[in-house]
Amino acid sequence: MTTALIYLVVMLLVAAVVFLLAAVVFGRGEELAPLPPGSSPTRLPVRDITGEDVRAVKFQLVLRGYKMSEVDWVVRRLGAEIDTLRDRIAELEAQRAGQS
Repeated sequence: MTTALIYLVVMLLVAAVVFLLAAVVFGRGEELAPLPPGSSPTRLPVRDITGEDVRAVKFQLVLRGYKMSEVDWVVRRLGAEIDTLRDRIAELEAQRAGQS
């Protein structure tokens, strides 16, 4: 009888450890409302991104690092901003060359 009781206690302890481990890994069951498609909690200004804005970017951490969709979004935004700035520089240089 004692052996069966010990097995039962050990099984309950193992079940509790597995439950706690699963709760830590998978969360406690709360669900946030999904974000609209194409949106991200990562923030950047709409226009005129500065170096300070880039240094202040923080990405959401997930189990295996940063959330890839947020990183991709920031890279696309920064690429678009660089293209806009280069186009503006080329336009200003063409205006200056036309005045000379």
